[in-house]
Amino acid sequence: MKTTVDKPLTLIEFLAEQYPDSPRTRIKKLLQSGTIRINDRPITLHSFNLKPGDVVEVNKQAGNAAKAGFPFPVLYEDDDVIVVDKPAGKPTSSTDGSLSIQEIISEYLKRQSKGRYRGYVVHRLDKEVSGVLLFAKTHDAMEIIKEKWNETEKHYWALVEGTPEKSEDTIESWLLEDRSQKVHSVSEVPDAKFSITNYLTIKKVNENTLLDIKTDTGRKNQIRVHLSDIGCPIVGDRKYGASAEFKRRIRLHAYSLSFPHPADGRTITVKSPMPEGFLSLKLKDEHYK
Repeated sequence: MKTTVDKPLTLIEFLAEQYPDSPRTRIKKLLQSGTIRINDRPITLHSFNLKPGDVVEVNKQAGNAAKAGFPFPVLYEDDDVIVVDKPAGKPTSSTDGSLSIQEIISEYLKRQSKGRYRGYVVHRLDKEVSGVLLFAKTHDAMEIIKEKWNETEKHYWALVEGTPEKSEDTIESWLLEDRSQKVHSVSEVPDAKFSITNYLTIKKVNENTLLDIKTDTGRKNQIRVHLSDIGCPIVGDRKYGASAEFKRRIRLHAYSLSFPHPADGRTITVKSPMPEGFLSLKLKDEHYK
């Protein structure tokens, strides 16, 4: 449900007006679930100041999913897809027995739909990467989304070491994974996959630089390899050349995904806020699950 604000007020005041019969504690839980979007941005701060013209969207489907007790926010859900805010440290899907995002989603959908739905992987984020992650609820929806995947637009924030020589550029190379599961840029050889990464400098952050990344292809470790190739590895990404002085979570976050909806083709844009502490680097090891 979308509503246009007609007067200045805080978000919790607005929600109290919209849901007069709901206790304030229930409204706060709705906020914490990540199901409230303002001007297409998820907001969880109850004191957020609204102004006339702001568009507030309450995703009730996502509210239902949030009640399932997921260890991550649900950003969008309807009859065909579910989009979550993946935390760093959890795999999209798993082959080693560890609990994956896909398994958590599938168990919820199976219970909710009495076995009609499950979580189908459309794309993946590396275990170390956080942000917007899309699942289809049916095999047909998955196939439709994949057929039109070239129409999607994916954006990431990357905090990199140093500063790229160019403020914006496109990086192209052939990528090939070795036996140790590390990916390299190589010449055009059998099994190598052509990859395209675009970056735009946002700002300097002390000795590091925050980049906006747009990918035209979705290869394994693509962004991590390409930024390492230009001498600016992602902060914390020791696998691809970042400083090993401290253990840090990798500063790569998928903040926006736009895709054609599998049912009617309309463009759905889902965004995730920058994780807390993403730009903050302390002189000690970091720990995250």
